[in-house]
Amino acid sequence: MDFNFKEILTATMILFAVIDIIGSIPIIVSLREKVGHIQSEKASIIAAVLMIVFLFLGERILNLIGINVHEFAVAGALILFFLALEMILGITLFKEEDGENSAKLASVFPLAFPLLAGPGSLTTLLSLRAEYHTENIILAVLINIVFVYIVLKTSKNIQKAIGKNGIIIIRKVFGVVLLAIAIKLFTSNIQELFN
Repeated sequence: MDFNFKEILTATMILFAVIDIIGSIPIIVSLREKVGHIQSEKASIIAAVLMIVFLFLGERILNLIGINVHEFAVAGALILFFLALEMILGITLFKEEDGENSAKLASVFPLAFPLLAGPGSLTTLLSLRAEYHTENIILAVLINIVFVYIVLKTSKNIQKAIGKNGIIIIRKVFGVVLLAIAIKLFTSNIQELFN
């Protein structure tokens, strides 16, 4: 075990920026409005498990099915692109499942994946693994997941504090930010595919 505070702090900050849970509040609020309830614990645990499993097996799994990291990131960028369009234009592209399954499903898709454990955070984990010790990255993931859980649990209160118009404004602004992230993820990885 080689715990290093500087590595944990750096990895935590990088993942925090990539996961961008604060920027995802409008998406979380709109998901909650669509499905009525989000299972915060389930979403957090699934996201944590996905990230930790991907940290160890990511490249092997992708290689096994004949996909490289860049192709995976391009596919994820497209999903983020459509989520961003929903936020900016106020349209619904993802068809909602009916009944009580919709709340269960929303906690997994698009919340746990691709919003929390998305292509951005998964490819970031592979990059971090090349530079940092695995145990420090796992701790960074867990710190971020605790923060994610707190935000998911308090999103209703955050919504009340900001108000409906505030949420609409933040949703449009972060929609543009998410769109920019999706385009950046797409362009940087599509270039790698053609190189």
